[in-house]
Amino acid sequence: MADRGVDLSALPVEIREQLAELDLELSEGDITQKGYEKKRAKLLASYTIQTQNLAPPPEYEGQDPGPSSAPPPSNASSSSSSSRQRRTRRPHRSSGTRDERYRSDIHTEAVQAALAKHKEEKMALPMPTKRRSTYVQSPIETCTPPDSSSSSDDEGGLGGSGVQQQSPDSWMNSSIHGSSTSSSSASSTMSHGESRAPQAPQPQSQQGPPYTQPPFSHSHPSALAEAFAHARIEAPGAGALGPDGTPQPQDLARACDSRVDLPPNVIVRGMSRGHSRSSMMETADGVPVSSRVSTKIQQLLNTLKRPKRPPLSEFFMDDQEEIVEVPRPDPNTPRPEGRQIIPVKGEPLGVVSNWPPALQAALARWGATQGKSPALTALDITGKPLYTLTYGKLWSRSVKLAYTLLNKLGTKNEQVLKPGDRVALVYPNSDPGMFWVAFYGCLLAEVIPVPIEVPLSRKDAGSSQVGFLLGSCGVSLALTSEICLKGLPKTPTGEILQFKGWPRLKWVITDSKYLTKPSKDWQPHIPTANTDTAYIEYKACKEGTVMGVAVSKVAMLTHCQSLTQACNYCEGETLVNVLDFKKDMGLWHGVLTSIMNRIHTISVPYAVMKACPLSWVQRVHINKARVALVKCRDLHWAMMAHKEQRDISLASLRMLIVADGANPWSVSSCDAFLNVFQAYGLKPEVICPCATSPEAMTVAIRRPGVPGAPLPARAVLSMTGLSHGVIRVNTEDKNSALTVQDVGHVMPGALMCIVKPDGPPMLCKTDEIGEIVVNSRAGGTMYYGLSGVTKNTFEVIPVNASGVPIGEIPFVRSGLLGFVGPGSLIFVVGKIEGLLMVSGRRHNADDLVATALAVEPVKTVYRGRIAVFSVTVFYDERIVIVAEQKPDASEEDSFQWMSRVLQAIDSIHQVGLYCLALVLANTLPKTPLGGIHISETKQLFLEGSLHPCNILMCPHTCVTNMPKPRQKQPVGVGPASIMVGNLVAGKRIAQAAGRDLGMIEDQDLVRKHQFLTEALQWRAQTDPDHVLYVLLNAKGVAVCTATCVQLHKRAEKIAAALMERSGINTGENVVLLYPPGIDLIAAFYGCLYAGCIPVTVRPPHPQNLSATLPTVRMIIDVSKAACILTTQLLMKILRSKEAATSVNIKTWPIIIDTDDLPRKRPPSIYKPPSADMIAYLDFSVSTTGMLTGVKISHSAMSALCRSIKLQCELYSSRQIAICLDPYCGLGFVLWCLASVYSGHQSILIPPTELESSLALWLSTLSQYRIRDTFCSYSVMELCTKGLGGQTEMLKARGVNVSCVRSCVVVAEERPRLALTQSFSKLFKDLGLSSRAVSTAFGSRVNLAICLQGTTGPDPSTVYVDMKSLRHDRVRLVERGAPQSLSLMESGTILPGVRVVIVNPETRGPLGDSHLGEIWVNSPHTATGYYTIYGEESLQADHFNTKLSFGDPHTFWARTGYLGFVKRTELTDSSGERHDALFVVGSLDETLELRGLRYHPIDIETSVSRAHRSIGESAVFTWTNLLVVVSELCGSEQDALDLVPLVTNVVLEEHHLIVGVVVIVDPGVIPINSRGEKQRMHLRDSFLADQLDPIYVAYNM
Repeated sequence: MADRGVDLSALPVEIREQLAELDLELSEGDITQKGYEKKRAKLLASYTIQTQNLAPPPEYEGQDPGPSSAPPPSNASSSSSSSRQRRTRRPHRSSGTRDERYRSDIHTEAVQAALAKHKEEKMALPMPTKRRSTYVQSPIETCTPPDSSSSSDDEGGLGGSGVQQQSPDSWMNSSIHGSSTSSSSASSTMSHGESRAPQAPQPQSQQGPPYTQPPFSHSHPSALAEAFAHARIEAPGAGALGPDGTPQPQDLARACDSRVDLPPNVIVRGMSRGHSRSSMMETADGVPVSSRVSTKIQQLLNTLKRPKRPPLSEFFMDDQEEIVEVPRPDPNTPRPEGRQIIPVKGEPLGVVSNWPPALQAALARWGATQGKSPALTALDITGKPLYTLTYGKLWSRSVKLAYTLLNKLGTKNEQVLKPGDRVALVYPNSDPGMFWVAFYGCLLAEVIPVPIEVPLSRKDAGSSQVGFLLGSCGVSLALTSEICLKGLPKTPTGEILQFKGWPRLKWVITDSKYLTKPSKDWQPHIPTANTDTAYIEYKACKEGTVMGVAVSKVAMLTHCQSLTQACNYCEGETLVNVLDFKKDMGLWHGVLTSIMNRIHTISVPYAVMKACPLSWVQRVHINKARVALVKCRDLHWAMMAHKEQRDISLASLRMLIVADGANPWSVSSCDAFLNVFQAYGLKPEVICPCATSPEAMTVAIRRPGVPGAPLPARAVLSMTGLSHGVIRVNTEDKNSALTVQDVGHVMPGALMCIVKPDGPPMLCKTDEIGEIVVNSRAGGTMYYGLSGVTKNTFEVIPVNASGVPIGEIPFVRSGLLGFVGPGSLIFVVGKIEGLLMVSGRRHNADDLVATALAVEPVKTVYRGRIAVFSVTVFYDERIVIVAEQKPDASEEDSFQWMSRVLQAIDSIHQVGLYCLALVLANTLPKTPLGGIHISETKQLFLEGSLHPCNILMCPHTCVTNMPKPRQKQPVGVGPASIMVGNLVAGKRIAQAAGRDLGMIEDQDLVRKHQFLTEALQWRAQTDPDHVLYVLLNAKGVAVCTATCVQLHKRAEKIAAALMERSGINTGENVVLLYPPGIDLIAAFYGCLYAGCIPVTVRPPHPQNLSATLPTVRMIIDVSKAACILTTQLLMKILRSKEAATSVNIKTWPIIIDTDDLPRKRPPSIYKPPSADMIAYLDFSVSTTGMLTGVKISHSAMSALCRSIKLQCELYSSRQIAICLDPYCGLGFVLWCLASVYSGHQSILIPPTELESSLALWLSTLSQYRIRDTFCSYSVMELCTKGLGGQTEMLKARGVNVSCVRSCVVVAEERPRLALTQSFSKLFKDLGLSSRAVSTAFGSRVNLAICLQGTTGPDPSTVYVDMKSLRHDRVRLVERGAPQSLSLMESGTILPGVRVVIVNPETRGPLGDSHLGEIWVNSPHTATGYYTIYGEESLQADHFNTKLSFGDPHTFWARTGYLGFVKRTELTDSSGERHDALFVVGSLDETLELRGLRYHPIDIETSVSRAHRSIGESAVFTWTNLLVVVSELCGSEQDALDLVPLVTNVVLEEHHLIVGVVVIVDPGVIPINSRGEKQRMHLRDSFLADQLDPIYVAYNM
């Protein structure tokens, strides 16, 4: 070997660490022998060269260069793999050196066969898309994490050497330094971590097309993924445009965070219609998409199209209340057929004359008579003996400790400990001697020891549960050693840290020098064993709770006796113990039974095993041990390392006890170990598996056999049978078989039965799997301090088939599942805590681990670090597998492995996996002995802090209990008979109306108010100096005011300018392009004076022209505007070079700058011949991305103003404050029209000013003592988020809004109840009345339908059942009912408005328990759409439509919103009961899934609650798949945590399976000026691959 001439002790520490790490890798089976030698040679190369000329030192001649000759690292934690140097790509190893612990050749074959079957029908699964920087792993050398598991449980981790353990968190942070959430992430995509992918193609040249894609091939997912990873690389200075002039999405959505109105997909992107089509391909449904996303989704759809499960039975009628598909029992399910089992009896417990009356008496006897005899040998970290404790020393030290505990802890007169008190024992695994003394010292003092693990940090996995144990046992004192105490984490003042959830403890050091020698006459009291508790052993449950199993003195003694009889222990034997001596077999054999029989125990700590896996075999050889106590892991490690050991012999062993022999994979470990070591003298009959549990203690153990006797038979069971709890020998399908070995016979003096694991303890049949229950004097007596749980476990009386108890005697549940085989041999097939009940079938976590590991995971995951557990989602358990991924595993390897595990588990266990997650190395919580802490891992998974680096969700395959899709019933009866049916059933027709507009008597008023232009002229004459408008800037200063006469004069100036221009005729459209202000109002009236039709348009954002200018251009083109009125600044922008990159600036219509117009009056002011002529056009982008313009006539304009005046009681002495965008809808009406009509003063606050001065709106309300104010949701959200924590500061500044009696949110959507409520609550301190906040509702066809005025009753809130709502039914429920949704009334219906709720399909009116489309009739309904193409049919359909029956004469306009009407208990101004209108959502936006109607906002609300890092989210469908896009507010390492949580919450609350989860940066979801999400726009960007997502998960 390469190190022949190297003095290992002289090597630098880090090289020695790397060598130790290599040895560990070899022992864990993570590297081949050849690879091991190669790497070792490489490490030692430089040192061998220097020394090869010297003669080798003599002491190395005869010594084998095994791992044992490597000197120890300074302490255990420093042997951590802080430098897993994997510079060479590890070769794919042959299966010969796989981890035998989980190996079963039968199993591996089965898995390979199952996978081969899948290969034939191979489907390309879409790989998740990941932004490369999310989990960049920089060059491996620099940031491979420390292997925290290696310092798990010896005081090395605590010792004084001061090597700080680097926490996995700090490692992760350092490795994610490349990640970026800013908009530059696209350019930083490939800047890090490239050293690990030499095979990656070079980034494309910058001139190439932006998203090329290689020809797609099934067999090369890697090529595909690589192409995806490299597809989007811009030059850092590329700015807002992609190479083809396409605006890049992050700039679209994020520039200056300005809110953007984005119209339909095509033009905004800066492409012409023809161009855009050519660069897209169409899917089957004709949806244009770009290649990359759609290929993946197409793959996903293909995988989902395969019939996975039997098709669902027939559809159910939609009024049934059932949710879950109840699986029909399968007639072919195997059922138990045997007779009822008869309890199995162990042989009688023999009575031996010299057995001591108590265990302490045995120690006293040996201490006195055999004082020089060795009791315990402890090893140092290299595996050499450190010290030997004789029976004499053990006795005298224990007596000293007992005396000290009872007499010397407090002051002279007080006794701190009394017999029966509980004391914690905190000793590291490397110090058995101190533990023995402490344990026996406690027994002699008659206090109760509670051994626990050494806490390493405040946040140890499961430490709060240990606190629960200490609390339930009432522990207030802890014994420990000096070294251990030094290593415990301390506060800065030097006190021991208060561990999370622990009671206050007093720490006592038990080293000999601190103990007091008792006086001559003091002797410990040793009573005969009785039923008092002797010690408490801790036990962790499936949920993670830690409980203490109390063992009585007599049980402790009897257990030792029955073990002595079963194992045939003799006085003076030697025993090698590799197990944890604090609990279980390690304690029972290695500490208790050994003392009873004067055995010499050699304790091999876990840390020694890691450094030198063969140490226990060497100890057996050197000490000629008769008994060894091991786990499968130790067999496996010894096997891996045995090649370096020539002269060892295991011939002395008469018994090799395998503690986890009951595990399904133990059989192959035992076989393989025997295979290797039979050559070294190991006899086949000495291998003795056993079954134990903390409650029942030893349940069964195989007795050491007679040489030459035949070995016991194996059981080869059918997995399918097992999953139904039935024993069937596997004959037909060898792929799904489980081979188990027996664990021997029942213990002497015990009685055993098998009972059903759930429900009453009914005896099983002989061919049925059940829980093993034991009656014996040698078992636990209770869970200490928890009497409720105790009864169900320790006092079970089995009953027969008819429910009659079989006797009086109580049995103890062992928590083991098994059966009694031929010859009363006991077989164990799993543990209750590893049981996963999925759809009524049982699966064992250990079996699933074994299957996953048979999928050759060598390159991808660590073998011993896999957690399998189930989570409850949607009324069933779902299986989750979490494993640690190796640092050098590539994305494709991992994904490949994950998809193969899915297939293997599906084939072999016939169960679908819900989620498979891979996390970075050493990030899973560990148990003290290096295993994975399952319950803690599950907890992290459920709370979203697992931070996976790869995740695969498969809800489509495993969620089989979905409700059946609803099929809409064909309407066989006519709509009229439905109405009659409703009336007969006593249901009202759902309709409501505002109060009458009333007649205007005074003709003068009629004339004055018929046209707003005349109203303005009249006001300019009668009250010229009355101030109508005040405009505020960010500082709250009035920068501009307009009196009636000033506004009139400015309008005249603009009218004159328009009339002078040739080419602008009466009736032509004029675009008004102004920032929010008084110029806009003057220009509007100027147009009306000139007889033109104004079109108000939001000006482009100067910093984001590429995204905002196309919208402006589009409205100008669609409205065929003859002229643009604007300011000087905006005119420059329209003609600038920057503008030229987005639109054609040469074809603008006439642009008139109205800043410095000459003072001219028009020759005449235009008066329309009829009030039905169009007054102005109102253009707006709907949430679905449709740009629609509606025509508003003069009569509609004045009717609307009149309606608002009546509702809000507006007159000239009133002031209102408006903080809204003035470009469309009700916002425009309030800003430009209402004051001129009603004469009240409007204080105008442009919402953009709030961005620089958040408190502007609230302080204005306070300063001007405003009673009525109007705002948008965006304004309310800004205030809630930005000022929420500053209410005290505002109060100090004197802000008081108690004057506000109505604060109306103007919107075209369902009221956002959560936002309005939090706003009210937050600003209650500033005097805001809880009744003040309300909402308005308008739509495209009618700009204002509801508006909470001053007179109507307060808006009411109702709770409706969401399940019914999906069926278009409205069922009111109580507040807080499950699956309920709270809805707020959208404001009082305006005067002159009537609404009716209509079935959108039949067009018949509905009863008030139905959800339907809101139709409206009012004098201010718009006249029709303004479109380029004369779509008259749409006009008629939306604006002038009639009910199919009931009232055939009224013309209604369809709002396109779904809602319902409820009659409330409140009365309105006329004294009638008030009818409230509730808006539920836009009909265009609803998602039709599984025959039900979903509203995106409901799903989004659930998603936003799923994890603290989710900001905004949006959902849409694509070819029947539900796509959820979530903005990530936290760090990018949370990205993958969101995937399972989003999937869970949507499944739980909405009974839908999410198809794709997209995680994006904040600000990516487009939101329009009204604060509404533009989901269709988002969908287009997603399909055109313009989102630059952090992660895209395709759920299988």
